[in-house]
Amino acid sequence: MSNNDNNNNNNDDDIPQTAPAAILSLTQPDQRSSSFFKLAPSETVSFEWSFSGVLHTPTSLTVEAIGANGFTYPIGTFPGTATSIDWVPYDYQQSNAATPLAQTSYTLAVYDERGLGATMKPGFLTPNTQLTFALYTPQSYTAIASGWSCTECNAATSNISRENPVLVATLATFLVMFFSGFGLLRNFYAYQRR
Repeated sequence: MSNNDNNNNNNDDDIPQTAPAAILSLTQPDQRSSSFFKLAPSETVSFEWSFSGVLHTPTSLTVEAIGANGFTYPIGTFPGTATSIDWVPYDYQQSNAATPLAQTSYTLAVYDERGLGATMKPGFLTPNTQLTFALYTPQSYTAIASGWSCTECNAATSNISRENPVLVATLATFLVMFFSGFGLLRNFYAYQRR
C-alpha cells in the first residue's frame, strides 16, 4: 500500500467541495476571555484545543504569540495531530535575549503548514487567532518598614474625577439643582411678602 492509500483523509481529491473548512477551537484557556500569565521561572502556560471538520490532517501545526508591540514570538512547531502544548515563557525569555517578551497583550496564532494567511478550504484547517492573553512580570516584595508607599492610594482623591466622571457629573447636577431651587424658593417668598 502506498502512503496515500494508508491515509485517505490527506488525499485532496477525496474531499468534497461542499465540505466546510476545518476549525480549531481553543479550550484552555477559554478563547472568549483574556488570560494573564506570569513571566517567572517554572510558570507554565498550557494551551489546549480541539478540531472540528478536519478532512485533511495537517502535516504540522505552528504556534506563535503575536505581541501588541508588533513582534511575533515563535512558540514551536508540533505534529499536525497535537491537541495541547505547554510553554514556559520565562525559558523563552532566557534563551532569546535579543527579542525579549514584552509585558503586553498577545494573540495566540495556531496554523497548519499552509501558513497564517491560508484561505478557507474545504476540509483544511483554518488558522486560529481568537485567543488573546497577556504576560506580566511580578514585582519583587518590598517590606512596609523599608519605605513602601502606595502612590495610587495617595492620589485617590485626585483620581475621582478621572476614574468616576459620572459621580462628578451627578454631584455637580445635584448642586446646581439645589442652589437653583433655593434661589427660586427665595424669590417665591419675596414675591409672597409684597
